Amino acid sequence: MRAWRTSSMGHLRGLFLLLTPLSWCHIWGAAVRSLPACHQQLEFRCSDGLCIPRPSVCDGHADCEDGSDEHRCGHLLCKKDEFACRSRRCIAPRFRCNGVDDCGDWSDEASCQNCTAPDSFFCGPSDICLPRNKLCDGRTDCRDGRDEARQLCSLSRPRPQTAPTCTASEFQCGDGQCIRQTWRCDHSPDCSDGSDEDNCDQNECLVNNGGCSHRCVDQPLGFHCDCPNNMRLVGDSQCEEVDKCLESDVCDQLCVHTNSSLTCDCIKDYQMNPTTRECKAKGDEAQLVFTSSKGIRWISIPDSEHREPALHLLGPGPVAALAFSRTLYWARQGSVYRVSMDGKREDSVLVLTFQGSASGLAVDWIHQLLYWTSMESGSVNVGLLDGSAQRRLITGLEKPSAVALDPLQGLVFWAQCGSAPMIERASLDGRDRMPLVISSLRQPVALSLDMPRQLLYWVDQGMRSISRVNLEGRHRKTVVESNGYLDRPFGLAVFEGFVYWSEEVTRSICRASKHNGVNLQVLLSNITSPGGVVVIQPVLQPKGPSECGQTGTACVHRCVVDLLTESLEFSCSPSDATFAGILSLIVFLSVLLVGMALWRWRVEFRPFKSLNEQSFSLKESQDPLIIQGPHMGPNACLVKETLLKLDGE
Repeated sequence: MRAWRTSSMGHLRGLFLLLTPLSWCHIWGAAVRSLPACHQQLEFRCSDGLCIPRPSVCDGHADCEDGSDEHRCGHLLCKKDEFACRSRRCIAPRFRCNGVDDCGDWSDEASCQNCTAPDSFFCGPSDICLPRNKLCDGRTDCRDGRDEARQLCSLSRPRPQTAPTCTASEFQCGDGQCIRQTWRCDHSPDCSDGSDEDNCDQNECLVNNGGCSHRCVDQPLGFHCDCPNNMRLVGDSQCEEVDKCLESDVCDQLCVHTNSSLTCDCIKDYQMNPTTRECKAKGDEAQLVFTSSKGIRWISIPDSEHREPALHLLGPGPVAALAFSRTLYWARQGSVYRVSMDGKREDSVLVLTFQGSASGLAVDWIHQLLYWTSMESGSVNVGLLDGSAQRRLITGLEKPSAVALDPLQGLVFWAQCGSAPMIERASLDGRDRMPLVISSLRQPVALSLDMPRQLLYWVDQGMRSISRVNLEGRHRKTVVESNGYLDRPFGLAVFEGFVYWSEEVTRSICRASKHNGVNLQVLLSNITSPGGVVVIQPVLQPKGPSECGQTGTACVHRCVVDLLTESLEFSCSPSDATFAGILSLIVFLSVLLVGMALWRWRVEFRPFKSLNEQSFSLKESQDPLIIQGPHMGPNACLVKETLLKLDGE
């Protein structure tokens, strides 16, 4: 019996040892099978099968239990007080969880527990913080898809149910979304409903020419736009004429293309360097003024010597200048101050105040006006330089961020970086609005004009680039791309052959060639929160006729600006000296007119009296001697006597 028990216990122990690994395999397999499926685009599967958000991969912290999310990352060594981005970029800790993609891959917004920025959207715990322009865009960005929830999208941005809003170069999806025509039938669904890949066997060129401005070429699947030989394709669908001068982009200013060769020249007040062929400004040396958290400072461009004329005006706000008087205008919060570069530090004057804050600032030196943009009010505003009057010029904008002026052409330019980033222009009175840049734009934060070449430059903080376009919106070109000093640019200026900008991450003032971004130079470093930038040199603000009434109508005398009417009014008014001359002329003409009237009265009166005398004299000479005879009546002597008295008077 004991032997049987012993034998039975041995069998049970053997069976237990056999079943134990099988049961563990079953339990482990069930656990593995019960693991949730990872979202292919938004999640990363650890080696142990768990899913973590993709922004957590290679962020310098092990989120997988086995640390597999940090394998093969090739980490960039950042300073102790810096955050290591997945994009191998180092940023300051204050840029984390601010609702802005500072890393370039949103890794600085991963695992943020809240979204503090007003234009951000919280995807939920352990998920990313999205900018609001990514809501309801037809693409799922949150892990749980809450950014594309039907209830949210129907409230925030309802789809139009009537006429289509897509342009000729766009394709309208079945749900109303607009995509590029060239994305249709490219074997990759771009519409959320996939309608851009339907009916791909038809000739798309038969419908609105495929959105092409010139030639549309149909293909077995899809189509493409083509241009004539003297034109080039822009934005997949539009053709524009090739400008040989801007295409080669070697002249600082004037350019003449003849017989397949280019000739460069400089405009008035500039002279060409015989060695470098660069156009250099005559007269006073140029100075680059910039703001920072420690005050307004400036750099002498030739020798990079810097000064601090107004330390008490603190803050990296936008700045503008009136060159001939060396006067600076600096915006901070809802105020604009005026300070002279030649005066004392304490000689700053509060010019005007307004609600909100100024995101951009520019001076009209011809009409003595100040223009600024305000994100809070969504407007471009204008005021007199003395601050006596101001008004909103253009309203209904979404996060306007910058403004620039060309008063000689009568034009104002502004940028907005909301859900639909755009750069526009209008006349100085706000009329004749015209979009210049509407695509491949993320966050334009500063504008500057190259007036000799009639080009508009902008710095895009989202694209980390500096680009330019002509004043008609053509011949676009990116001249400076991300080079380690464009991670968070703020201010922008163009002078001679360079673009100048301020950069917050590297805390520096930089410049590079305005043609192709070469010859990068760091002019000044270790600046605490650098802000707005402006170059002061008289040639940048040349004298010229004012623009009054209709655009292009020059005012010979003084242009008076009326800000108190329903719309901004420019009108011609004589100057004081001219007015005095006109008044003297009016007095002279009045006296002359009175004299002519008296002379005319005398001329008209005297012939009447002379005629009567002549009549009576004729009667006297004829009647008594010729007509009258000896048989005249008794009254004849009386008549004769009376006539003789009249004649003798």
